[in-house]
Amino acid sequence: MGMIREYRRHSDKVTRSRRWKGLRLEALRRDGFQCVKCGARGRLEVDHIKPVRDRPDLSFVLANLQSLCGSCHSRKTRLEIGLGREDPAREAWKALLRKGLQEQ
Repeated sequence: MGMIREYRRHSDKVTRSRRWKGLRLEALRRDGFQCVKCGARGRLEVDHIKPVRDRPDLSFVLANLQSLCGSCHSRKTRLEIGLGREDPAREAWKALLRKGLQEQ
């Protein structure tokens, strides 16, 4: 039988609290209801910039929150837990595309 890996979400107690709901909405409003990385709108997630597992004292600090789309949030999480590094050439290309879209 294969080994079952358990992924522990350190932020569960934070994100299930009543206090989180108001703070989450405040972060979304501050970020203009768009992803701070790629500008996508629609279904957004509010992410802790410094993870709760490392800095639980910043769990409810607005400055430690950012609005991310699902793709950007997944990418950030994968990097945080060590599942791959971004290709610098790809990142440069995406930055160039974002800049071009902003100029239009």
